[in-house]
Amino acid sequence: MAVLCCLLWGSAFPAVKAGYAMLHVAKSDTAAQMLFAGWRFLAAGAILLVLAALTGKSLVPPRDQTPKVVALGIVQTTVQYVFFYIGLAHATGVKSSIMNSTGAFFGVILAHFLYANDRLTPRKALGCLLGFLGVLAVNLGGKGLDFEFSLLGEGFVVIAAFVLAAAGIWGKTISQKMDAMVMTGWQLAIGGAALLGIGFAFGGRLEGFDIRSLTLLAYMAGLSAAAFALWSLLLKHNPVGMLAVFNFLIPVFGVLLSALFLHEPVLAWKNAAALALVCGGIWLVTRKGRRKAA
Repeated sequence: MAVLCCLLWGSAFPAVKAGYAMLHVAKSDTAAQMLFAGWRFLAAGAILLVLAALTGKSLVPPRDQTPKVVALGIVQTTVQYVFFYIGLAHATGVKSSIMNSTGAFFGVILAHFLYANDRLTPRKALGCLLGFLGVLAVNLGGKGLDFEFSLLGEGFVVIAAFVLAAAGIWGKTISQKMDAMVMTGWQLAIGGAALLGIGFAFGGRLEGFDIRSLTLLAYMAGLSAAAFALWSLLLKHNPVGMLAVFNFLIPVFGVLLSALFLHEPVLAWKNAAALALVCGGIWLVTRKGRRKAA
């Protein structure tokens, strides 16, 4: 399930690029990007809430959890996405991919201090290191891989990764007291609505809606609904540190799928090396958990 989530999130990279082209969204048009993201996440939240209602689940969060769900939506979807896209506009795609993968480290480190049964071990640290090396490998040879660092660029991407990791752990605590699907549906819908508000407030516009662009937007909403709901369910029942290392698969899948849909060579040595390193890291981190469970 974790690999499936990362595959879905990785497919969002070429999907977003295609969506921007279809809807005539410029790289510098942050307001339009917020609108695109807002419609995507609002629709994803609506999908989950409809599914929850059809399966007989109550859509009303517990009274003491309602403010937390609203705040989670603002933080995990709205704040994280704003930081990420401002950073992406001021940094190359290669460096953004590498900086964004630091979210896996944040997840492991935060879990170490918050959960007594999820401590950082040498095996887990080595697994994270292998995963990060895999992300570096998949970006070898790309343009823009240098050692320059700016707050508005790489800094904001790292902040976005930290916000997402921290919000995921916060969502884990909320999901212990309510249904994970309902919680995810509300947080996506609320965060998406806030992104729409930001986009409209700054004069964002989307043009070129047709069958192709609407189908793509529906796919992106569906992948977000499925991936975030499954990930929330996984966090509810599994250690954060064990799941965090799977995040290194997202940029690897993103590069592979982008190459596939853009008709670029997929079977390059760096892609094979990246997959081997990331899978080795995941094996190291999850091996102890499987043996213990057995």
